[in-house]
Amino acid sequence: MRVMVFVKATEDSEKGFFPTPETTGMLEAMGRFNDELRKAGILLAADGLKPSSQGKRIAFDGPGRTVIDGPFAEIRELVAGFWLWEVKDMEEAVAWVKRCPNPMPGPSEIEIRPLYEMADLQ
Repeated sequence: MRVMVFVKATEDSEKGFFPTPETTGMLEAMGRFNDELRKAGILLAADGLKPSSQGKRIAFDGPGRTVIDGPFAEIRELVAGFWLWEVKDMEEAVAWVKRCPNPMPGPSEIEIRPLYEMADLQ
């Protein structure tokens, strides 16, 4: 099963990345974790996202389209980064996330969502 693993944004991640000894250490720890995922054959894709202040949203209403410039409210609902994993089941995904180093300097959350597969749509 494929799952999208979202690193939820925080006030710190919405400020942007600034190299400090703490952030450098976090990146190194995350790099080691990503290496473990690769070696286990689980990692399909991964990346970090720039702050929402650099993003855009497009609102749809029938044929109309409205472009909304970031930053966006409700930081807890934003995504700061993601992985795409191939795992045998949700329990395996949860076990891997529990091994993940904290992706933020303070409290943070990671969300796991299964992807639809073709069999789900038939």
